[in-house]
Amino acid sequence: MQTPSEHATRFLAYPAHWEADVVLRDGGTTRIRPITPDDAQRLVSFYEHVSDESKYYRFFAPYPRLSDRDVHRFTHHDYNDRVGLAATIGGEFIATVRYDRIDPRGRPAATATDEAEVAFLVQDAHQGRGVASALLEHIAAVARERGIRRFAAEVLPANTKMIKVFTDAGYTQKRSFEDGVVRLELDLEPTDRSLAVQRAREQRAEARSVQRLLAPGSVAVVGTGRAPDGLGRTVLRNLLAGGFTGRVHAVNRAFPDGLTRLDPEGVPAARSLRAIDGPVDLAVVAVPAAEVPSVVADCGEHGVQGLVVLSAGFAESGPEGRDRQRELVRRARSYGMRIIGPNSFGLVNTAAGVRLNASLAPELPAPGRVGLFSQSGAIGIALLSELHRRAAGAGLASVSTFVSAGNRADLSGNDFLQFWYDDPDTDVALMYLESIGNPRKFTRLARRTARRKPVVVVKGARHGAAAPAGHTVPTTRIPDATVSDLLRQAGVIRVDTVTELTDTGLLLAAQPLPAGPRVAILGNSQSLALLTYDACLTDGLRPHPPLDLTTDARPEHFRAALATALADDACDAVVVTAIPRVGSESAEELAAALRSAVAAGPAAKPVCVVHLEIPGLAEALAAPPEDEAAPPGSVRIPAYPAAERAARALAQAARYAQWRRRAEESPGRVPEYDDIDEAGAAADIEVLLDAHGATAATGGTGPRAVTLSAADTQRLLARYGIAVLPALPAPDPDAAVAAAHRLGFPVALKPTAPHLRHRADLGGVRLDLGGEAELLRAYAELTELLGKPSETRLVVQAMAPRGVDTVVRAAIDPAAGAVLSFGLAGAPSLLLGDTAHCLVPATDRDAAELIRSVRTAPLLFGWRGAAPVDTRALEELLLRLSRLVDDHPEVVGADLEPVIVAQHGVHVLGASLRLAPPPPRTDLGPRSLPSY
Repeated sequence: MQTPSEHATRFLAYPAHWEADVVLRDGGTTRIRPITPDDAQRLVSFYEHVSDESKYYRFFAPYPRLSDRDVHRFTHHDYNDRVGLAATIGGEFIATVRYDRIDPRGRPAATATDEAEVAFLVQDAHQGRGVASALLEHIAAVARERGIRRFAAEVLPANTKMIKVFTDAGYTQKRSFEDGVVRLELDLEPTDRSLAVQRAREQRAEARSVQRLLAPGSVAVVGTGRAPDGLGRTVLRNLLAGGFTGRVHAVNRAFPDGLTRLDPEGVPAARSLRAIDGPVDLAVVAVPAAEVPSVVADCGEHGVQGLVVLSAGFAESGPEGRDRQRELVRRARSYGMRIIGPNSFGLVNTAAGVRLNASLAPELPAPGRVGLFSQSGAIGIALLSELHRRAAGAGLASVSTFVSAGNRADLSGNDFLQFWYDDPDTDVALMYLESIGNPRKFTRLARRTARRKPVVVVKGARHGAAAPAGHTVPTTRIPDATVSDLLRQAGVIRVDTVTELTDTGLLLAAQPLPAGPRVAILGNSQSLALLTYDACLTDGLRPHPPLDLTTDARPEHFRAALATALADDACDAVVVTAIPRVGSESAEELAAALRSAVAAGPAAKPVCVVHLEIPGLAEALAAPPEDEAAPPGSVRIPAYPAAERAARALAQAARYAQWRRRAEESPGRVPEYDDIDEAGAAADIEVLLDAHGATAATGGTGPRAVTLSAADTQRLLARYGIAVLPALPAPDPDAAVAAAHRLGFPVALKPTAPHLRHRADLGGVRLDLGGEAELLRAYAELTELLGKPSETRLVVQAMAPRGVDTVVRAAIDPAAGAVLSFGLAGAPSLLLGDTAHCLVPATDRDAAELIRSVRTAPLLFGWRGAAPVDTRALEELLLRLSRLVDDHPEVVGADLEPVIVAQHGVHVLGASLRLAPPPPRTDLGPRSLPSY
């Protein structure tokens, strides 16, 4: 055996960054990590629990036990040519994977070839959970990092499960049959299909992990105190009052010996989970923070699937609490459990077959179609109560599921988006967020979900205030304008207040989406109708002139007018306004008339009501239909106490409907360009990074970037078909004249110093210089104004055609990844912040929406009679720059300024690029949970 010193000299350092927690197909978790020499006994124990058949499939021969030599070989790796990974639960192996680099003749070798042989072994009890698929993703990522581009695997034909693991991975592959063995060769370069397979598996696994928590067969409340107002006792009462359909247990180590039933609740009582006979699926933990680790260990040993931790005293309490929270996550995941919280207010599922109220909400809401996620427990409970109240207990906007994420140490909004994506009981997702831990993944998941059902978000801490301590793993703050644009790109409906969140959710849960922005307004108050008309215009809708039914209108008049509006092809939505009538009929009669007209309508159009002081009308409009087979949206009508609130909710629905139609008609694609030289650009970047000695910065500050020279920038951009208008140095007047003759008059004279070239107030740029005399005069003026040429670095540049000056940028955001930005040059972007953003890689649809989303976009399309500019060419420029940044993550910054968009073509007058060693691309890596 090698001594520790020999091992240290021959082996690479332990690659801790290969460690990862992964959600498996059934919703449980496993930890994947490199195998070390200290794992010898774990490997032996693991092998003893593998069936003879599985051993035969792995070694092609009876192999009852591992020899000492085998154990040494399978636990000693150099982490380069030989790598082994293990999947563990509770610290013990449940599966292993190993690759050995091979030489061209197929023999194991230490030479740096780019092909390796790979083999798996999964414990029989854990087969079918997707362990091998997860290990393949991670060993493939390790191999690519070590310069391996292909895997080869030999599998017995009868080993269909393992063959399926390889063939279903989505990699480009070859398959052959020789000497009774199936030989598979996999190209490890990620493909669209492999990425799609990976993300589909991620969605199913993470959705399942949430579903297991939402629909447990049994719940244990750990920390059920004797005091009636304690957290544990409150949740226990709420569980029972809500009618939970599963088994409930009360657990408290302080219970006296012999206590088997807790009164007056009448539920089984135990001092620990070990004393419970039978499985426990979900544990609600309400013990002091210091006692949580021992509870987690008990839960893990008992096979609990998930935890809702109500206890405070974790990351929100300071550095010591953050360490405690980190250990909580580590320990829970080691047992395959997922966590909601800590510092959570709980979990709710209103499904008839579950009726779970494992929360501090005093009552279980009526079943509804809204999924609700909140990072704040207090706001979450308030939202839950508001939705329940406004639905009048009828389910109009009540919830299907609710979660208070608390400190969001493990389960986050991303996990619930995965669950809601294909949850048949949820039609609308409402989210209160104070931070976004993984913006790139959130945007991807939200975009996919929004194509199927609305996602409405209100975000706290928008204007620089810090998010509450402990709500997430620390992340880099993203500017609020960038967040808005990323959400817009994803089709997320962003609202400003909690009231707007419920208003919008109320409408979307009850009514169909509008086909357009045209709104009919009718009612018995001309003044209220005019207020509604103005509110619709303010929010971008196109209201028709209001129809005044007069104050004498009866319910039948409302019904007839509403039926006429719904039958009008020029109408996409209807707002009914109503005020009390002297001697009026009951609210129930008016509601019945309106619901009758909607139910009989020839087309599905959204209808909402604005009313003033008509008690009981909202409740009557939200009441369940007499015919339960009728579609809920056709007979339940949301009501609002103010015209502005109804118009804003309707406008949000109209914009979302437009986005969704566009997404369905043209989801967008990343175009290919024949003239792009990706290989040449990669070679240039490698040379430039070596020349500048660029290395990753230490201390967690990210890679240190180097700014390229003008010549290097232009050469690299040219590889992607982006031409920069040439500019020649003018260190003296004679050089300026020579440069002008070389470029051809007319020319521009300008400084290159960043603090001068965009200062129009300094007169630092001279344009349309048609001859030598003008050029020399301009040179003298700029020299006198700005200083010596050696200090200002004047250049002469050919004149571009007249057009609109714009700015195009791309940068790596530490949290969101590569972001593409666009705005008009000068005051619009610098002073007004009128800049739009989207994630890279941008699709053709993204590029088109990007240039149309700035407020000054009309200047590009012929504002006030001006000639429209070439927006198609501008979109292509955006897409080419997006491709450059996406293909080469070493490009951490790009500035094209100004970009003149003329009637025909675009002209880049200035450009700069920044390079650095590539930051990690977590969105392209193997599936893993966020590290803590």
